[in-house]
Amino acid sequence: MDQLDDKELVARYREGDVGALDVLVQRYRRPLFGYILNMIGNTGDADEIFQNAWMKVIRKIGLYRHGNFFGWLVRITHNVVIDSIRKRKPTVSLDAESEEGGSLGDVLPDDGPSPHDNSQNRDLGEMVKKAVATLPDEQKEVFLLRTKAELPFKEIAKIQGTSINTALARMQYALAKLRVPLRECYDDLG
Repeated sequence: MDQLDDKELVARYREGDVGALDVLVQRYRRPLFGYILNMIGNTGDADEIFQNAWMKVIRKIGLYRHGNFFGWLVRITHNVVIDSIRKRKPTVSLDAESEEGGSLGDVLPDDGPSPHDNSQNRDLGEMVKKAVATLPDEQKEVFLLRTKAELPFKEIAKIQGTSINTALARMQYALAKLRVPLRECYDDLG
């Protein structure tokens, strides 16, 4: 069933095949959870939001109209994330001690080399995470949706309820703000 496209899996789920939903959840677990975790910064809350997002998808699956399923999924997840952020407005530092021990920066997923493989990459990764955490929420979201979820700006604009030009401008502002604290690292890389 893994070889079926999203539209076919949704159709099968609507017909009662629960296994089709399992395939969709597994297919999008990593990028969706990574997006949530980077927006929320707390594994426990990210788990809860991930589950709530899929529950909302299940309730709204009848509204899905055979477009880009992942884009639709991220729009729903975006709304769940925003609701969660509104409920708990205080920000958390990446250096703050997490519930599991260690800093939140230590538990954020990273697609690059492991910290044990390259200490310079670890330091750079920490600096980038800290810099991204300082961005305003809308800019941080555009940055993460583009870099972590690899969504096109057209989808990001839909998710944020803005024009594509606004989404592009938010990304441009985010990159400009990230250049300042990361300039030294960038210069060191050549």
